[in-house]
Amino acid sequence: MNPRLQFAFLNAGHFIDHLLPLVFATAAALVLTREWGMSYAQLIPYATPALVVFGLGALPAGWMADRWSREKMMVIFFFGIGASAMATAMADTPLTMALGLFAIGVFGSIYHPVGLAMVIQGRSQTGVPLAINGVFGNLGVACAALFTSLLIETSGWRAAFVLPGALTILLGVAYLACLRNAQRGAVQKNEEKKGSAKRPAAFTRETLVRIFFVVFASTALGGLIFQSTTFALPKVIDERLAVSVTDVGWYVFWIFALASVGQLIVGYLVDRWPVKGVFLAVVAGQCLFALVSIGSSGISAVIVSVAFILVVFGQIPINDVLIGRVASSEWRSRALAARYIVTFSVSATAIPMIAWTHTTWGFGAFFMILAGVAVAIFGFVCFLPKVEVTQA
Repeated sequence: MNPRLQFAFLNAGHFIDHLLPLVFATAAALVLTREWGMSYAQLIPYATPALVVFGLGALPAGWMADRWSREKMMVIFFFGIGASAMATAMADTPLTMALGLFAIGVFGSIYHPVGLAMVIQGRSQTGVPLAINGVFGNLGVACAALFTSLLIETSGWRAAFVLPGALTILLGVAYLACLRNAQRGAVQKNEEKKGSAKRPAAFTRETLVRIFFVVFASTALGGLIFQSTTFALPKVIDERLAVSVTDVGWYVFWIFALASVGQLIVGYLVDRWPVKGVFLAVVAGQCLFALVSIGSSGISAVIVSVAFILVVFGQIPINDVLIGRVASSEWRSRALAARYIVTFSVSATAIPMIAWTHTTWGFGAFFMILAGVAVAIFGFVCFLPKVEVTQA
C-alpha cells in the first residue's frame, strides 16, 4: 500500500480508537445519570472493565501482529470496534452497557501496539510522525464530547454509538480493499530497504534497563493523568461553567483541539533536542497547571484546561519515541504492547479515583492528586539516560 495512504488510515484509526471509548464518558455525564436514575459516581465505574481490557489486550495483539500480520490486525480492529460500538447502542441497563464497552475495549486494544509500530517502521526520525498521528488521537478525544453532545440533543445517546460505529466499518471495508489491491510485501520491502530507528550499539544492558524503567514508570503515571483528564473534563466544564449540554461539548472539543498542538511541538523538539530535557519541561508544566486548576472557575477554567491538557498530550509521543529508538522492528509491537498494558491497566484506576474524589471532596482534590502524580513522573524522568537520535 502507498505509505501516505497507509498513514492516513492509521491516523483515522487512532482518531476512532480514542473517540469510541469516550462516548460513554459524555453520555454518562449529560444524560444517562438521569435516564437510569443513578449518580455520576455510581454509573462511571461500569466503564472500568473496558479500560482494563483496553490495556491487557495490547500484549496478545502485539504478539499476533509481530508473528502474523500488522495489516490484517488493523482490519480486525476496524471491523471489530465498529461493530461493538453499534451493539453498545442497544444497551438498556448499566450491565449491558458495560458489556458493550468491554467489547469496544477488546478491539480498541489492537490499535496502539499495532498502529504505532506501523507509523514508526521505516523511519529514522519518529517524533513528528508520531506527533501527527497523536494529534488525530487527541482529536478523537475532542470529538467524542462534541459529537456525543450534539447527537444527544438531535437523535439521542444511542446515535452517538451507532453513527461512528457504522462509519468505522465502512472505513474497514475501504482499508481491506486497499490492502487487497496493494502489492503484497510492499511495506516489508520498504522497511528492509530504508531500515528503521535501530538501537545504537552504545546502549548497554544497564542503559536499556534504565530506559525501559523510566518508560514504564512514566507511562503508567502519565496514563493515569491522561485518562483522568480526558474522562472527567466534560463534568468539570459542566460544573465550573454551568452551560448547556451542547455548549459543554463545544468547550471540551475546543480545549482538546487546541491542546493537540502540544504533541506537534514536543514531536518536533524530541527529534532535535535531548529527550530528557523536553520530558522534564513537559512534566513540570503538568504539575504547575494541575495546581492552577484547583481554584479555577468560569472562563479561567477553560484557559487553564487548555494549558494543562496541552502538556498532558505533549507527553504522549515521548515514550513512543524512546521505544522506537531502542526496539527493533521484529519485536517493536510487543514492546509497545507492554507499554500500553502498563498505561491502560494503571489508567483504569482513573475512573474509581474520579468517582471517589468527586463524591468526597470535589474536583479540587482531584487536581491536587494529579499534581502529585506529575511530581512522581518528574522524579522518574531524572533517571533517564541520554538517548541519541539515530539515523537509518
